[in-house]
Amino acid sequence: MSTTVNGIRVVTLTGEIDHHTGDTLRQALDASHTPRPRVVVDLHQVTFMDSSGINIFIAAHHTLSEADGWLRLAAPGESVMRTLNIVGVDTLIDCRETLRQALGD
Repeated sequence: MSTTVNGIRVVTLTGEIDHHTGDTLRQALDASHTPRPRVVVDLHQVTFMDSSGINIFIAAHHTLSEADGWLRLAAPGESVMRTLNIVGVDTLIDCRETLRQALGD
């Protein structure tokens, strides 16, 4: 599901992020027609994420940054945050504890 809050696209994900759901996620993060795109991905309902999700988030981060925008990840659960920590994505992409924090400056 995707909504817009104060000009920021909020993509809310549920369930698992893996090679089966990767194309859907990639399309949801596509902001190629938006000037200075800002995207927050709400992960609070995600139960699992594999390397497919990591790679998609890294690619989206680079694409959005090149367009003078940004990507933030919000409210990852414990297992998803552990995955982000292990591979260092949390040092590349801004991760916030809550959606509210991710929508703020």
